Amino acid sequence: MTCTRLWLVATIGVLGMQPVPQSRAGGFSIDECAVWTRELSFAATVARHDAEAFAGHLEPDAVFGAGSQARTRGREAIVERWRRIIEGKQVTIEWYPTRTTVGGVDGIAWSEGPALVVTEPGTPDEAYRLGRFRSVWRRGDDGTWRVLFDDGDEARPATADEARAFRAGRRDSCPSD
Repeated sequence: MTCTRLWLVATIGVLGMQPVPQSRAGGFSIDECAVWTRELSFAATVARHDAEAFAGHLEPDAVFGAGSQARTRGREAIVERWRRIIEGKQVTIEWYPTRTTVGGVDGIAWSEGPALVVTEPGTPDEAYRLGRFRSVWRRGDDGTWRVLFDDGDEARPATADEARAFRAGRRDSCPSD
């Protein structure tokens, strides 16, 4: 056993952490797929313009813009800040995961992927910006995964062709399927 592996096993034992099940060949673990599905569900709340369902995907003490000075703290404040995006009249955001990872602490997960910001959706002035998001999820006592931290890159201007490619890149099922 390597020193690193031995250290990991000892650390898990001392901290009482459970090792995370290994990914299945060519895919993600069951928990990683659960987070993948939950991330798609979260994005769908914005597409449906459903503020209540959006809020249901957030931890009560969630932080958005976690890596910036302009952080938004708390479920109600985040929903309020995202209200225009959720309404989808002047701006909206589409996103999907390309990676989800569950680490050595049970009930904590990471997701990331591309994001498409659309201004003036459905009008001749429609414009696109592409970026990336990153989220940390926590599984609640009820077994439901909710966003705890969220942040992303500054989106860059994109063409209609890039927006089509973004949409074509979406996977509706977890890579283990």
